[in-house]
Amino acid sequence: MYASMQERPTTRLRRLMKQPGCVMAPGAADAFVARMIARAGFDAIHMTGFGTSIGRLGMPDIGLLTASEMVDNASRIADASGLCIVADADTGYGNAMNVYRTVRDYEKAGVAALHLEDQVAPKRCGHLAGKRVIPASEMISKIKAACDARNDPDLVIIARTDVLAIQGMSAVFERAHQYREAGADMIFVDAPVGLEQMHAVAQGLKGMPLFANIAASGKTPDIPANELGEMGFKIAIYANFAILSAIPAIQKMLGELKTRGSLLGMASQLASTQHIAKIAGVDEYHALEGRYGQAGDASALE
Repeated sequence: MYASMQERPTTRLRRLMKQPGCVMAPGAADAFVARMIARAGFDAIHMTGFGTSIGRLGMPDIGLLTASEMVDNASRIADASGLCIVADADTGYGNAMNVYRTVRDYEKAGVAALHLEDQVAPKRCGHLAGKRVIPASEMISKIKAACDARNDPDLVIIARTDVLAIQGMSAVFERAHQYREAGADMIFVDAPVGLEQMHAVAQGLKGMPLFANIAASGKTPDIPANELGEMGFKIAIYANFAILSAIPAIQKMLGELKTRGSLLGMASQLASTQHIAKIAGVDEYHALEGRYGQAGDASALE
């Protein structure tokens, strides 16, 4: 368990955004990875919609998750980490009234920021083909509803546009200005391709707080965080790299077990149960048990 901080996560994120540089938010699809991110010393976490869909459903990010599933996951990640959670809220799960409720529910879950996108529902992962966008006027209504819904004025509302791949950069600039005028705190242009488009976004929207999605598709280049900060990007998410780093390790372990019938040959490459216990905060729970006269068996995980 992580000690509660008197400063609200929303206020903390606002403060971090005002500082020079770019806030890095590695992606987490579950509470355990969120605790690992917190232990690594990061200030923020991105609750990835892609990862949540893969982890909870074993299915692609094509709009199959419900709002309640996403809110539940956001709540668990926020509670487990104590960090500033930047949450994927997809399209808001309906019209402007649905967005109003979504923002209320996400705020109760403890997120510091959320991003809403202008895709047609059911949406698709921003780095997949076949996206469609709603009229800008409809998205403006959603942004206004999102801003009206928040009880905490520090909750960061991020407006994402997926129009780049459909209508080009001029449409991006037009929508970004409209979304900012509607009340969005930050602009998220999804899936710019290559350095040229990243610089075009930064120059064309100079002066606006920008949001970068360093995705694994390879479309958007992995620009170092300090350079992103200089370009005007205040938050950068690394949505699914924890999952990507785990897949080869899990596949290797399963292949070894299937082939040899034992994992003795790769025991040195595996984390120990003590390592898991440390990340999960077993010592802190034992301390609480002792405080309440319910001391547990510290050897249970050995």
